[in-house]
Amino acid sequence: MANKNVSVWSSISFWRRSAAWVTGFAAILLVWLTFDSVGQISMGTDADLQKAVAEKKETRRVPAPTVINYKIGYAMDAKRGHEVPTIGEKELFFGKEWSEKDAAALLHLGKLTSQAKNCMDCHTLLGNGAYYAPDLTKAWLDPNWEKFMYFGQKTKEEGIAYFLQHPAKSGVHTRKMPNLGITAEEAKGLVAFLKHMSSIDTNGFPRNFSKTVNQFKTGGSNAH
Repeated sequence: MANKNVSVWSSISFWRRSAAWVTGFAAILLVWLTFDSVGQISMGTDADLQKAVAEKKETRRVPAPTVINYKIGYAMDAKRGHEVPTIGEKELFFGKEWSEKDAAALLHLGKLTSQAKNCMDCHTLLGNGAYYAPDLTKAWLDPNWEKFMYFGQKTKEEGIAYFLQHPAKSGVHTRKMPNLGITAEEAKGLVAFLKHMSSIDTNGFPRNFSKTVNQFKTGGSNAH
């Protein structure tokens, strides 16, 4: 009997080999994406930050904790088509310049406080959380802090810290923030956490935030 021509599409061995190749390729791609993602989200060092600012180049996507020692802005990047954080000249934060060690400790305190006070029950942080209250990802850049004249305090950071400790006295939103018993030191850490978050390159997230701050500048640098 003559051999029948069998279509490759009905060949079991073909599909087994194809499955093995696809699985192997997917595994390699997953490993590569994992290492790439880790590199993208890894926090930079103070040396990285100083070099980027001095050379007016882009900082790491997640800058060093010492970014709290710099002025942070938000501007349209024409090449990328969305807003990016801008790192400017140095400015005192709570009256001093913070060392890398102290800035990291303050940031850690702020992160732990945000978790302990369950901020994400109401707010969104870096895309995670709830939508009952305002998104905090770029809260440091919100012009309402200037509008309320820092609640009688001398600087923005002192004004935000005051608000966090006395939310009932200084409502900035129709939905009042409850008094969470935040201490002065915890408030300072939370403000550092908020300022650092505003410096993270989130690819234009949250969308349309620039319409709030009215900063439609053009430029291709992340540090100037």
